Amino acid sequence: MDPSRAFLRDAKRVIIKVGTAVVTRSDGRLAIGRIGLLCEQVKELINKGMEVILVTSGAVGIGRQKLRYQRLMNSSFADLQKPQMELDGKPCAAVGQSGLMALYDSLLTQLDVQSSQILVTDRDFTDVDFRRQLSKTVDTLLGLRVVPIFNENDAISTRKAPYEDSTGIFWDNDSLAGLLAVELKADLLILMSDVEGLYSGPPNEPGSKLIHTYIRERHVDTITFGGKSRVGRGGMTAKVGAAWAAASAGIPVVITSGFAADGALKVVDGEKVGTLFHKDAHLWGLKKEQSARQMAVAARNASRQLQKLSSVDRKQILLDIANALEANEEMIRQENLLDVQDAEEAGLPKPLISRLMLKPGKMKSLANSVRTLALMDEPVGKIMKKTQVAEDLILEKVSSPLGVLLIIFESRPDALVQIAALSVRSGNGLLLKGGKEAARSNAILHKVITEAVPKHVGKELIGLVTSRDDIPDLLKLDDVIDLVIPRGSNKLVSQIKESTKIPVLGHADGVCHVYVDKDANLDEAKQIVLDAKLDYPAACNAMETLLVHEALVQSGGLSELASALRSKGVELYGGMEASELLKIPQVVDFHHEYSGLACSVEIVKDVHAAIEHIHRYGSAHTDSIVTENTATAELFLTQLDSAAVFHNASTRFSDGARFGLGAEVGISTSRIHARGPVGVEGLLTTKWVLHGKGQIVDGDNGVVYQHKELPCEGMTQAAKGSLCNGSAPKLSCNVAA
Repeated sequence: MDPSRAFLRDAKRVIIKVGTAVVTRSDGRLAIGRIGLLCEQVKELINKGMEVILVTSGAVGIGRQKLRYQRLMNSSFADLQKPQMELDGKPCAAVGQSGLMALYDSLLTQLDVQSSQILVTDRDFTDVDFRRQLSKTVDTLLGLRVVPIFNENDAISTRKAPYEDSTGIFWDNDSLAGLLAVELKADLLILMSDVEGLYSGPPNEPGSKLIHTYIRERHVDTITFGGKSRVGRGGMTAKVGAAWAAASAGIPVVITSGFAADGALKVVDGEKVGTLFHKDAHLWGLKKEQSARQMAVAARNASRQLQKLSSVDRKQILLDIANALEANEEMIRQENLLDVQDAEEAGLPKPLISRLMLKPGKMKSLANSVRTLALMDEPVGKIMKKTQVAEDLILEKVSSPLGVLLIIFESRPDALVQIAALSVRSGNGLLLKGGKEAARSNAILHKVITEAVPKHVGKELIGLVTSRDDIPDLLKLDDVIDLVIPRGSNKLVSQIKESTKIPVLGHADGVCHVYVDKDANLDEAKQIVLDAKLDYPAACNAMETLLVHEALVQSGGLSELASALRSKGVELYGGMEASELLKIPQVVDFHHEYSGLACSVEIVKDVHAAIEHIHRYGSAHTDSIVTENTATAELFLTQLDSAAVFHNASTRFSDGARFGLGAEVGISTSRIHARGPVGVEGLLTTKWVLHGKGQIVDGDNGVVYQHKELPCEGMTQAAKGSLCNGSAPKLSCNVAA
């Protein structure tokens, strides 16, 4: 249940409006199944003690279908050759209304629910006595557990065309429902449509997204509506107008699908379905955005306190975190075990459960990786370039923290530890959002880590985002958050990139290749292939496609490699030739990340064909060649455009810790900023520091530019902190001998 909709559960009097597109099929006949499901929902709502009022369209559509048939049956062949005029809606309504009500009455009676029909016109509401009597009648009917069913009496309405009246008189059944919600003091109005709710554009366009909560100030000028209803007079424009009119009067409104079997029930249960309209929705959005902003600003402020510390003090924080992880290992594993049990009961895929599990010894491994980071050379404040611009004018290019990072990751709680440690080491503030499947693990790890952060820096340095609903608000904060790193599925990365102006660093897929050349040492190739696939099949750097030189078909090398993989339980899928030779299923898509005990096999003509295949189907993550021919290897390494390219080594080496980065925040296939495993250096930017002695430009008069490169001295005085006076405190580290 969405917390912002919990109040809907308190609704007592509910009006449900169903449009023509819901109650009829495309051929104009009644959609008996959908109406039946609606009646069952009405029955269940009544059983919950709620008062239900229906507003239904459909009479004109049903009547038109009936009268067309009537005209056909009473026309001669000559009459049918003449142009057929469209039938007027008023006689159609007169014919269709009785059939519509007969169906409602029959279906509700089967459910032991009594219904009543109330037909109104727009002129009726100009009469104060009529409105008073209407409320009295409806109150009486509802008191007797009778369902009033409203419809506009189109047959006798004097209105010639739909219009909107300044007095609030309705102009279609959507606006009638909105008017009745106010007149009859409803607690909730549900407008049922043939789509799931209000979209940012026409629902059939790929870029359109469902708007969960309508905020007039934000959406009124940004939404592009589609056309009117395919069968009724209204459409989404009419629904939004009616919904906002009712919401402005204090009645919450939800536009949702009438095609769902339990759409109304989900609305009254407070579930996040359809689009909610509420007069205070702009305040909710503001509060959420303020909360997200406060978390991001707090992380930035804490990061600035962290940057004030000496290098030794920042290292000590990491050592304290490492000690805390080991000291709390049992508690962490207990919480992780609960996450794993829930994931297994929920039937989550085995690769995901594998990533979720913190196996015995994992805490010690994580703690040691944090210590490795602590004992690295200081990365912040490092002088990368030093130039004498002019006499007594020295320019330095200095490494500097990015600011605030937002990391969104799935499944792996160990990633939280690595990311947090890298953030501290690089002097950055951090916001973390892990997957819900690891909620307990992430919460306990966050608690253990932040309790090791000194009070004068603040626990806010590392914020844990617990609700997925906070992500859209955080992604708007391009003035506070400096970099987003998504670690997860292709879908997750793509969604993040489409939803923010903040720079995004990451990789979507891990489609990694091992190419075994004709000049490969086959025993060595076998070891590399097996390790690349089996060491951790769920990892993004695991081999997903094995490419084999065609010469190995005749020599038997292909069969040996395939047999080795099969013997370890790996399921093989082949290209056209490989599938026939190896008697394996044909691959559907070479750009596929199995993340388990399966891989694709393809036969290629030579190294050039291998490179071409990888460029076409790969993800520019990590690819390896196995060959004893150094010229072939060099060609592969120089011409292949991937973030990491290996020679005679397993793709599993593509990892921050194995690269000596201490840990990694993720692997990037981007070509800007950082590429491959991203460690501390990938979380830093640079700034220019200029030291002068009162110089001014003054039109460059008298300034003699030298631009002389000077030797770097390693670190700025500000970054050295207490190290520069020779009185640095000793580090406390409990690394085992």
